[in-house]
Amino acid sequence: MACTTNAFTVSLSSKPNTKSLSDFNPNSSDFCLRLNKPAKVSLRCSSSGELNLGRVAVSRPSGIRGKICANATQVMDQSVGEKSSKAPTIVEVHLGNRSYPIYIGSGLLDQPELLQKHVHGKKVLAVTNTTIAPLYLDKVVDALTKGNPNVSVENVILPDGEKYKNMDTLMKVFDKAIESRLDRRCTFVALGGGVIGDMCGFAAASFLRGVNFIQIPTTVMAQVDSSVGGKTGINHPLGKNLIGAFYQPQCVLVDTDTLYTLPDRELASGLAEVIKYGLIRDAEFFEWQEKNMEKLMARDPNVLAYAIKRSCENKAEVVSLDEKESGLRATLNLGHTFGHAIETGFGYGQWLHGEAVAAGTVMAVDMSYRLGWIDSSIVKRVNDILLQAKLPSVPPETMTVEMFKSVMAVREPSFTCSVKSEIAFSNT
Repeated sequence: MACTTNAFTVSLSSKPNTKSLSDFNPNSSDFCLRLNKPAKVSLRCSSSGELNLGRVAVSRPSGIRGKICANATQVMDQSVGEKSSKAPTIVEVHLGNRSYPIYIGSGLLDQPELLQKHVHGKKVLAVTNTTIAPLYLDKVVDALTKGNPNVSVENVILPDGEKYKNMDTLMKVFDKAIESRLDRRCTFVALGGGVIGDMCGFAAASFLRGVNFIQIPTTVMAQVDSSVGGKTGINHPLGKNLIGAFYQPQCVLVDTDTLYTLPDRELASGLAEVIKYGLIRDAEFFEWQEKNMEKLMARDPNVLAYAIKRSCENKAEVVSLDEKESGLRATLNLGHTFGHAIETGFGYGQWLHGEAVAAGTVMAVDMSYRLGWIDSSIVKRVNDILLQAKLPSVPPETMTVEMFKSVMAVREPSFTCSVKSEIAFSNT
């Protein structure tokens, strides 16, 4: 982000305090973490003015349409492995005529009506990878076609991993869509983690200049973050997510049962994004995480369901106010400036996204502490919770200061900041 001076403070406090966003210019703001009280942290720029992001007490900036969504039903109550046909928790992303629901619950892939009502036309292309296809592809095809024989489902199975999030792999999706003679009434379905969701969404945004698509995320990372909000794209050798589009899905279906097959390392990676929401805008949620991290790591179904719901509520609120990151949405990128540099410089796929974000968050917090904007208690809390989540707190040894500066300098001017004032907010 460009490094000039504008006022913007985002408080970690969950108490409502509505102020205007109309004076905030995100393209000329440098962010940091500032401590007001031991239990209250703020993200601050260089002048004056404060915006407290409590649960729903945020005023809409001029030029941004939509409303905050916090109308989720209660979280499911069920034991490990127990199948449930209860109605899902629903979090709405309010974007006018492009609004959509996030369905959260156990056994949702066994409720075909949830998916079928969002399918347009008679042809579906399911996009997944070599890891997820054997586990869930048949179940998804059944959910799309059960009692609905007019719908036909094609699929394309991509290689698994961040290193394949590129143009060559994306072309495989287009090849399959064209070979299958799909038209503008078709629906793409993303079945997988963040890489599949980002690529499938970008393919949907581009194919025939835009077709409908549905997100079925199968990792914590995708369920709490990447599947919500419409950011789609691929990586370039010079930088992560440099090629893409904002393109919203018809719905997001989070079947929490898919987390039973998630490797421990992937689980921890996703928790980095959960921790982020607590740090930037939801103090109560952060305190809850500190008390429940052991249960999250143990995959307690009720605790995981609550963390997913609360994270999606936070993400949906921000996206509803600032869909295309003209301001407020940049706060969701805590840890990502340094984190994306780690992923690019160290090699895509060497570290998982959440691992890089975790180290990037520690770097941002450390910088804030050195500049006098937070005290040591906040530094300790951040390090402690990342340690509980078994996430790294330092970048790879091979990542030098020069490497960070070189990778970060590739970004556009609205992103690039000097190391002195860059404090972990990016544009992707």
